[in-house]
Amino acid sequence: MSAHRFAVNVLPKDGILDPQGRAVEGSLGHLGVAGVSGVRVGRRVELTVEAGSEAEARAIVEQLAAELFSNPLIESFAIESMPAVGAGR
Repeated sequence: MSAHRFAVNVLPKDGILDPQGRAVEGSLGHLGVAGVSGVRVGRRVELTVEAGSEAEARAIVEQLAAELFSNPLIESFAIESMPAVGAGR
């Protein structure tokens, strides 16, 4: 078994009201920032999975993302592989 690192990024689906994104976008003018639009706010979950292969680990993360980390009615998610903890040090 080896450790595999992933990040799951969860965002509201297109067409779903995003009040946090609208609030952030509405605040940009107060900061003197112009030319920014389409702000969406979500969350990121990072995790390490012990599995026999990266494919097995990714399948576990896919299940968690679909059933636990996101609400499939109003949110979408994307999974990204990350370097293992301590890699490159």
